[in-house]
Amino acid sequence: MQRLMLDGPAALRWEDVDEPPPPGPGAALVRPVAVATCDLDVAALRGRYPLEGPYPFGHEGVMEVEAIGREVSTLSAGDRVVVPFQISCGGCDPCRRGRTGNCASHPRMSTYGLGQMGGLGWGGLLADLVVVPHADAMLVAVPAGLDPVAIASASDNIPDAWRTVGPQLSADPGAEVLVVGGDAGPSSIGLYAVGLAVALGAGRVVYLDHDAQRLAIADSYGAELVDGAPPRKVGSFPITVDASGSPDGLRCALNSTAFDGTCTSPSVYLADPALPMFSMYSRCCTLHTGRAHVRPAIPEVLSLVAAGFDPSLVTSAVAGRSEAVEALSHPPLKLVIDCSR
Repeated sequence: MQRLMLDGPAALRWEDVDEPPPPGPGAALVRPVAVATCDLDVAALRGRYPLEGPYPFGHEGVMEVEAIGREVSTLSAGDRVVVPFQISCGGCDPCRRGRTGNCASHPRMSTYGLGQMGGLGWGGLLADLVVVPHADAMLVAVPAGLDPVAIASASDNIPDAWRTVGPQLSADPGAEVLVVGGDAGPSSIGLYAVGLAVALGAGRVVYLDHDAQRLAIADSYGAELVDGAPPRKVGSFPITVDASGSPDGLRCALNSTAFDGTCTSPSVYLADPALPMFSMYSRCCTLHTGRAHVRPAIPEVLSLVAAGFDPSLVTSAVAGRSEAVEALSHPPLKLVIDCSR
């Protein structure tokens, strides 16, 4: 069989490897239907994030079940499923608490397709066959009628966006939301957050950015637009999201967070930015950052897609499997590889 390897920025190749053995008792073998780039993939492909190759590529995707182990009870061959990018057993204490990104049954940060950071042994999703070790706990069935290409990022970026606005709007229905975008940040997560906030009934959603493409996507979701570099403050919002990846953008989001409000930053900062700590303290402002625990959120986002949220508005391009190497060498904002093409 073949799998796609990333050797370094804009350097990818298909590699011949042995097929995995039949699945163990609780495992499944799956094959790709549609695989998407995540924001971290794009940063690595553009040389902006230090993920050293070579490593098997791909960690967002919809897959088809090829075979199941004898103890798997919720799946059958032929089922289409979302594969969470994080490996989780479903039974340890962190998993039972919904903290599936910190599963205690495997080395910390075990993931598909993120090189040594996630563990090379799990492989990547752009491979002819992929092993899922805890099939019943990990795999989420795709509801009938949903387009696999549209929901390929349900493995990571869409649930990562949901955690920035979903629990907050559940606690404070109709609250206003600010999303701060930027060139260095997780751009698709920020845009998904805009669309999800609108879908979840936020009273107002404001998107700040300077990039015409991202502003147009936010506009298509129904956000109010603020065009330009991040100022010190935009207003006062109970819910803010820092998807800028820049210290100025983070400080803008924090300064714009209302009394008792919450700012969530899915951005990755390799150097520690200065924070307005006294102002945050005075307003009882909460800053939440860290990796998302995606598995519990995947059913939530699939339900929202079934109800009308359209993640395909963020998709920049779709390429076939034979076009994957060339397309990934110059990745757009969000690329989906349609493995049926």
